[in-house]
Amino acid sequence: MKVGRRYRVAVDDEAELHAALDLAVRDAAGAWRFIAMFAERYATPLVAQDGYGDEELRAAAAALGFGFPEALLVAYRMIGRRRDLTRRQDVLLSPDRVYVDYTGGVLVFRVENQNVVQWGIPLSAIAEPDPPVLLRLESGWRPYLDRVSLACVEMVLSEWMLADEPADNRELDDEAVATLERRFRRLPMPDYVLWADPDGKPMRWFSGLGAILREDAGHWLWVRADNAGAVAAVRQALPGDWLMVED
Repeated sequence: MKVGRRYRVAVDDEAELHAALDLAVRDAAGAWRFIAMFAERYATPLVAQDGYGDEELRAAAAALGFGFPEALLVAYRMIGRRRDLTRRQDVLLSPDRVYVDYTGGVLVFRVENQNVVQWGIPLSAIAEPDPPVLLRLESGWRPYLDRVSLACVEMVLSEWMLADEPADNRELDDEAVATLERRFRRLPMPDYVLWADPDGKPMRWFSGLGAILREDAGHWLWVRADNAGAVAAVRQALPGDWLMVED
C-alpha cells in the first residue's frame, strides 16, 4: 500500500476507500481506523502532536463541570490540532472553547465559519460513549448524525475537500445529478442534512476517476483529487461551468 501525500490512482485504492468507509459507518472503532487511513493516504499520516494531551482535556472538562464523551476525547487526542482535517472551512473548537448553548441542553463542539450554525451533543446523552450529534439552525436543534465518531468522519472528509488543490466546484442541475449518479460510485456515508437547505435533498459523497466528490443536496458539487489530471477527468465526465477552469 502506498502511503503519504501522493497515492496511486487505481481500482484498489477506491475499493479500499469504500471498504474502510463502510466499516466507519458501523461503529466508532471503524470510524477511527478510517480517519487514520484517510489522513495517511490523502493528507499526511497522523502523529502524536496532532492531538491534545490528557492534561489539557481534563482541564477543559473541569472547567465545564462534566466530562467529555469518550468519542469526543478520542477525536481530540487523534486530530484535535490538525487544521487541515478540522478547521479549514468550519471549526472544531479547541477543548477549552467547547461550551453549553443558551438553552442549557447542548454541548457545542463545532461551529460554521461565520457561526451561522453549530454542531453539538445533547446533554441528555453526554454520558454515552458515542452519542448523537445535533445541528442548530435558526429553527433550533435538529438531528445531524447518530454518532460523534461518524460526525468526525464527515468533518475530516469535508475539511479535506475544501483544504487545498487540485480541486474544483460547480453548480448542479438535474441532468448533471443524473450523470453523477450514473458515472460515479456512491460512497457509503449515510444521508445527512445540508445546513443551508435543511428541508431539501441530503448531502452525498461519490468517488471515481481517481477523485472524491461531494454533492451538496443537488445544488452544488465539489471535487478534489491527488492530481490535476483526475480533476480534469471529472470535468470531462461532468461537463458544465466549473469555476476553477481558466479561460
